Parts: sequence; C-alpha cells; structure tokens
Amino acid sequence: MTHLWVRSEQRPNEERVGLTPEGAAALVEAGLRVTVEESSVRAIPINGYMDAGCEIAPENSWPDAPADVIIFGLKELPRDGTPLPHKHIMFGHAFKGQPDGQTLLKRFRAGGGTLYDLEYLVDETGRRVAAFGYWAGYAGAAVALKCWAAQQRGEICGQVSVVQSRAQLRADLKAEFDAVAGNPPTALVIGALGRVGTGAGDLCEAMGLSVTRWDMAETAHGGPFPEILRHDLFLNCILAGPTTPVFVPKGSESADRKLCVIGDIACDPGSDYNPVPVYDRTTSWVEPALRLYDTPPLDVTAIDNLPSLLPVESSEDYAAQLLPSLLTLTDLDSGIWARAKAEYDGHMAALLA
Repeated sequence: MTHLWVRSEQRPNEERVGLTPEGAAALVEAGLRVTVEESSVRAIPINGYMDAGCEIAPENSWPDAPADVIIFGLKELPRDGTPLPHKHIMFGHAFKGQPDGQTLLKRFRAGGGTLYDLEYLVDETGRRVAAFGYWAGYAGAAVALKCWAAQQRGEICGQVSVVQSRAQLRADLKAEFDAVAGNPPTALVIGALGRVGTGAGDLCEAMGLSVTRWDMAETAHGGPFPEILRHDLFLNCILAGPTTPVFVPKGSESADRKLCVIGDIACDPGSDYNPVPVYDRTTSWVEPALRLYDTPPLDVTAIDNLPSLLPVESSEDYAAQLLPSLLTLTDLDSGIWARAKAEYDGHMAALLA
C-alpha cells in the first residue's frame, strides 16, 4: 500500500501545507495510507486530518518513518547533513546550480533516496501541474504597497506577518492608505499574463490602483524601458533567464524617476540574469524593504516565500491543484512522477560526472 507521510514544516514563517483534510480524505478513500505529523505551526488544524482517517505522528518524526514511506513537505529540510533514504516530495531548489541544492543532492546520494521536486511536476506539455504563483504575486504586491505607504510616512517598511485571509490583508492595506494623504500609486506589472503577474495585478486593482500590465509583447524589444521609471511601483513577475532583458539597470537609483518601490516578486538576485540588478540580496519578513536611494527614496522588496503570508488560502488553492497528481502516487513509473524522477536522475548523473 502506498504510504504518504505529510511532515511538519521547519522553516521559520512557514505555515503552509500541500494537503488539506479534504484531499487527505480523498487519498484514503482511494486506498492510500496517509500519516500527518502534528505541527505547532501549520495553519490548518490537525483535527480535520484525524476526521479524514489519517494516522497522526509526532512533529518532525519523519526521519524515523518506515523506509517505504513517501515524505511530503513544501520547503527546505533541516540542513544537518544527514543522509536521506526516503522518497521526498518537496521544493528542493536543487536543479539550477544552487550551492545548498548541491549539498541536498549529495545527501540523497548518500542515503539512496529520491527527490520528486514539486517545481518539476509537469504534464505532457511541460506545464507545472501546481504552483503557488498567484499567491506570491498577490502577497508580493501587498508588501510593495506597504513599502509605499511607509515611505509616505517618512519611514521604511517594518516587519510583516501572517494574515489569515485576503480580505483581512486588503483591510489592513486600506487602513494604511487611509492614514496617508494623496492618491494611490500607479503600478507597472511585468509578466502580467502569468500566475504571479495575475495575482499581483489583482491585488493592485482591488486596492484601487491604476495598473499597467505588460507581458512578452511589451518587453520583446529588449529595452530600455523608461516607462518603468514613470510609475510609482514596478512589480517584476518574470523569472530570470538568458533571454530576460534588464528592466531596471544599475544607475537607475539616481535617475530622474517617479519610481519609488520595486517589488521583485520573482526574487532571483543571485542569478547572472537578474533583470533588476540594482540590488543583490533578498529581503525578509523582519526587514522587508531594502533602501537603495534616499532622495527621493527608492526601496526594493524581495521576499522568497511570499505565499506564506496567506497560508490558509494559498494552501487550499495549491493542494486542490496538486491532489489529482497525488492520487496517482500508486504508480511512480509513469506520468508526472516518472518525469520528475527522470529530472532527478539527470541532475544526479551530472553531480557524479
């Protein structure tokens, strides 16, 4: 019997989960055995999983799970260097040359386990079957607006924290807007047709902003893009790649500009192809804004786990997308699981070469 073990997340500020009680009930009904760890941080209570027929295990007990169990989590494992003998479903961040990723792959090699990376669960056309992108865009736009509101108060944006619903998030932002004078800012979203860009644009429009939505057609000429400097907010929702143009080049900080907040929602400052090379490190929940220039102010916000700001809604949405794939876990030799295994095998072969 296929046995799925849902572990508790151990990364700070991570309350999401990739399986809801409703999804767990569907797996149990389909004949899978499901174990869910207790969690002191998970946004969805454990009682629902009990009612769904899941077995309950102590928090962070997955290393001692039976060898044939498939461990399912979202974010990073503790970086303790221990070998990994299980099959793991997670975001490994290991297939793009990341230093921590190479260390993770060596742990799998040492333990004999397998990584089924959630980023590489794709259908026959190569499209990801599940993604948090919409909520990354939604939350990223909200943080950028908080940075803008803080600037209007003569401040730098302070710590952000979990919000229980998008309605509450919008209410909090409205209160900040109401406390400052003037009209709402203008925003330019690049990557507007994708999941991330759609979420960012939706939040901006919900807050009454004038939003310019750009995608590939508007950026195909490769730049420069003076229009970006003529908006108050620029929200980048395109992942860095060899063909990605530079949107905000170095030196823009001191240029004649209206731009005062950059929300780099794609958040890849370490890439050689970073389209926003005016900054070089991610920001955090504690310090969400990095001040690039003082007069007039220019801040960048670049948080790498934005959907965690809305853990319930982002979990429910993602879990619903992923459930059809989890229902096929009884056959790891075909379909999306075989494709994910082939991706892993290719990177392991490169590691050994």
